[in-house]
Amino acid sequence: MIEIVKPIESLTVADLETNPVWQYANRDGPGEILVRPVQRVPVKSLAGKIVGTQIRLANGAQAWAIIGNIDAGNPRLTEHFVSVSVERDGMWFALARYHDHDFAERGPGALARFLHLNVEDVFPFSFDVRQYAHGDPLALAGSVQKEPREKLSRADLIALAVP
Repeated sequence: MIEIVKPIESLTVADLETNPVWQYANRDGPGEILVRPVQRVPVKSLAGKIVGTQIRLANGAQAWAIIGNIDAGNPRLTEHFVSVSVERDGMWFALARYHDHDFAERGPGALARFLHLNVEDVFPFSFDVRQYAHGDPLALAGSVQKEPREKLSRADLIALAVP
């Protein structure tokens, strides 16, 4: 059997429809992130994995997204660190979170422009990956707000991420 390994940025909606869960492969070189499909779902853990699924925008429309950094046992950690890349016309946009260094360039307004929508039509958007992983339903299904419900300081973010 030939193992499928792809650069993460080359994933397509068709790839995600066929294999919704992908695991990071450790063979990548500098500047390259490789992933391979996970054959058995639901998985016990989403550590080191991403999930391709549709999200529901605030206006009710759906869009394909790659969701990562989900801690299936910690809803608060997921809320602050979930990563989301949204697809439109074969292109991906990686949303920056409030604590990311490039938030001004890749934040909510930039995602809305990428989708040709108003920010209010996009946020909050919801995701649900419960069918792909075992864990706390509050960590596996949630929403991403334009502004976080709780803004953590850098020290608090580090404390949350490194127990």
